[in-house]
Amino acid sequence: MEHVIAEISSGKIRGIRNNGINVFKGIPYGGPVDGPRRFMPPVKPSPWAGVRDAFEYGPRAFQDDNAFAMPPALLKVFNIAEPLPMDENCLVLNVWTPAINDGRKRPVMFWCHGGAFIAGSGSSPWYDGANLARRGDVVVVTINHRLNVFGFLHLDELGGGDAFASSGSAGMLDIVAALEWVRDNIAAFGGDPGNVTIFGESGGGAKVCVLMAMPAARGLFHKAIVQSGPAVRMASREDATATARQVLAELGLGESQLAELRRVPADRLNKAQSEVVRKVSLMSFADRRRMGFNPVIDGKNLPAGPFEPAAPAISAAIPLMIGTNKDEMNLFFGLAPWLDNLDDAKARERVRMFVGERGETILERYKRARPGDSSRDLILAITTDHAMRIPSLAIADRKAAQHAAPVFVYLFTWESPVLDGRLRSAHALEIPFVFETLHAAPFTGDSPERLALAEKMSRTWIAFAKTGNPNNDAIPSWPAYETVARPTMIFDVKCRIENDPQGAERRAWLD
Repeated sequence: MEHVIAEISSGKIRGIRNNGINVFKGIPYGGPVDGPRRFMPPVKPSPWAGVRDAFEYGPRAFQDDNAFAMPPALLKVFNIAEPLPMDENCLVLNVWTPAINDGRKRPVMFWCHGGAFIAGSGSSPWYDGANLARRGDVVVVTINHRLNVFGFLHLDELGGGDAFASSGSAGMLDIVAALEWVRDNIAAFGGDPGNVTIFGESGGGAKVCVLMAMPAARGLFHKAIVQSGPAVRMASREDATATARQVLAELGLGESQLAELRRVPADRLNKAQSEVVRKVSLMSFADRRRMGFNPVIDGKNLPAGPFEPAAPAISAAIPLMIGTNKDEMNLFFGLAPWLDNLDDAKARERVRMFVGERGETILERYKRARPGDSSRDLILAITTDHAMRIPSLAIADRKAAQHAAPVFVYLFTWESPVLDGRLRSAHALEIPFVFETLHAAPFTGDSPERLALAEKMSRTWIAFAKTGNPNNDAIPSWPAYETVARPTMIFDVKCRIENDPQGAERRAWLD
C-alpha cells in the first residue's frame, strides 16, 4: 500500500494505491449546503492549500437508518448500511482508478446509490469500485448527495420565491454538480470525460431516469443503466407541495414561516422527514415516486416525465440498458406474516391494496399463467411486476420508439439461498454481482456458482460502459430490444436470451 497524489481544480489530494488500484475517498465536489445555503443549489467547493488526504469516506446525508422498516433477520444478511456519521455537508465523491496522470482515456462508470430518494450513500461496501476498475480498466465514481427533506422539499408553491426556487430539485442538482466535477477533473484520474456511463439501482436507477430528462445534465453523460429503478413519472407540483405542508405541520410551522426552515436544527428536520415518510404506506409502493420526497416536475429543472408520455428527447442519443430482478418484492414482503395462509377472498383484497380496482382481474390472469403458484407467490409476482418490471418495460418500449439509440433489456433470475430461499431473486441482489463485491454481501450466500455469474455481469456492464453495447464473450449474443420479439437477457448460472419472458403476465397489464 502506498500514497499517490492527484491534482484537481480545487487542490491536491492524496489517495492510496492498493492491489493495483488507486483509491480516493471523500473528495468534495460541492461547497457547504447548511445554514443559509440549506435547500439552495450546490456551489463549487472552496480551494485548499497543500495536500488534502482522501483516505476515508465522507459523511452521509441525513437519513433514517431503517427507512424501509426491514425486519432484523433481513438486516443481518442485507448488510448494506455503513456506520458513517451524517452531516448536511455531504457533497463528496469517491474514485477508484487503475492509474493517475497517465494520459489514458478510460471509460468512467458513475454510480448513483439506491435508497429511494431518502436513504443510502456511495460508501456502502457493496459499491466498492476496486474490483470493477481492475476487471475492466475503467474509472469508478460513487457519490453522496442531499436526500429526503434536505434535497427534495418543494417550497415554490408556498411562496418561497427565489430563496427556495430549486429546493425540490436540490438533491438532483447535487448529482449534476458531481457530473460536472467528473467532466472537469476525471482526466487526472486516467478517465475520459467524453465517455461517462451513469448507472444505479432502485432509487439510483430512478436518479438515472431523471438525469436523462434534466436539461442541466445534458452532455455530462453518454450511456445509462437502470437497475430495478424505473421512474416513468415523478412528483407533480401538487404532490410535492402536499409533502412540504406535512413537513411544516410536523415542525409546527405555518406557510408564512418558510425562512425558519433554515434555522431548524438538522437532526430535528431529519426526525420530521422520518415521520412524514412513515405515514406513506408501503402498500402505496407503486406510487412511491409521487408520495414523500422525490424530484419534482417543476417545468425548469425537470420539465416533464421523465418517461411520461414518451422517452425524453434530450437523451434520445444515449444508449440504455434496463432490467429488473425476478422477485423484487421478496425483499420487502417475502418475510411478511400477512402473506401466510391467505384464502381466495383475502388474496383478492391484498392485491387490490397494491393495484387498485384492476386487482381481481390481474390476479385471475396470473393464476392462469402460474397455475402452480400459492397465493403468496402470486401476490409477490404481481407486486414485483406492478412496481418494477412493467414500468421498466414501458421505459424500454418508449426508448425503442425513438429509433435513435439502442436499448437492451435484462431479467436477473439467480436466486439467493439465504433465509431458507424465501428471498429468491430479490430487489438489490444483482448489485454485488455487478461490482464483484460478493464477499461483502452475505445476502448472496456462499455458493461458488455465484462467482462465475459475477464475472459475467461485471464484464457485461463494463462492455456497455466502453461501447454502448453490452455484448462480450462471457455471454450469449444479446440483441437490442424491440417490441415485436422483445429479446431479453436472462442473467443466471446459465445466461441466455428469451423473447418476451413472462409474456402472459406482461399482457395482463395491457388489457
